[in-house]
Amino acid sequence: MYDMKNSAYAQSEKKQMMLRIIDILIVIIAFFFILYVFVMNQDFLLKTIIGSILAIIIIVYGSIMYETKKVLNNITDTDIQKIVLLSEQGKEMKEWSIKGKTSLLIGKSTTELEADIDLSGTEYESLINYEHAVLNCVSGMWYIEDIDSVNGVGIKKSNKRVKNRLKYDNPSRINHGDIIYIANTRILVK
Repeated sequence: MYDMKNSAYAQSEKKQMMLRIIDILIVIIAFFFILYVFVMNQDFLLKTIIGSILAIIIIVYGSIMYETKKVLNNITDTDIQKIVLLSEQGKEMKEWSIKGKTSLLIGKSTTELEADIDLSGTEYESLINYEHAVLNCVSGMWYIEDIDSVNGVGIKKSNKRVKNRLKYDNPSRINHGDIIYIANTRILVK
């Protein structure tokens, strides 16, 4: 089975770690600055001005962090339960439960290879590779990756109008409501 130990997740982890380090450094610097101004210094005007500036900075920084956490919660708040094959008319034809799984191969099954999401018998079967794409769950987030298919993999985000073609070996995050295109076959993420 194709497994994703790719750079998308590693880069995300590195960014989060750097943000944590920056936050810790800001707190340490602010602590010593406040200690100097409010404990060691006796100038009332300086304390008032610096106190006001610090209050404004704390409010702005807090609101930025609140908005960032809100966005991150929306990104990671995916409760993807299943993948649904859609007909040309948009009707649900077949579904696969992905709850509790970590990696799924999308393609066509043969006697030697069993695809987890088997698209044999679909209208565009001839355009689908036996090993076309892979879905991987990393830290509760699902990614799709084209594994060098001939006719490609596309994704249309639920909040966008156009679909984007994935590049080989470049995983893309999927969310509830996105539509995956395996060649011309449409799969809805639910």
